[in-house]
Amino acid sequence: METKIFLNLPVKDLNRSISFFTNLGFSFNPQFTNDKGTCLIIGKNINAMLLVEEFYKTFTHKEICNAETTNEVIISVQTESREKVNQIIEDALKNGATEYAEAQDYGWMYYRSFFDLDGHHWEFSVINEDQIPDKM
Repeated sequence: METKIFLNLPVKDLNRSISFFTNLGFSFNPQFTNDKGTCLIIGKNINAMLLVEEFYKTFTHKEICNAETTNEVIISVQTESREKVNQIIEDALKNGATEYAEAQDYGWMYYRSFFDLDGHHWEFSVINEDQIPDKM
């Protein structure tokens, strides 16, 4: 069996989140989708469960952090090209996301980031592994 990753993220409005990520070019696994949540497919073995906050609370005794003011995680996704990074970010901004900071270009790595509709921090990059410096 291959290892798979399922990030779990609370969302306020499931349909709004589905629309947002659909507009960025992502798809969803219908086997893991109902009125309480959906499975956002990020990669072959990487998924994010977008769970309505009330349902999310059934998985933890801790309070849900306010992603507008507190950061618990940065979701970093590597893409195939600089153009893909820019397209995802531009689509995100057109659909209500907030850009976190200006693009960062280190020669061997280029990335941009945004906060989604629920304040979750997403980062998209392209990395040329042949040019990664020996020491970081």
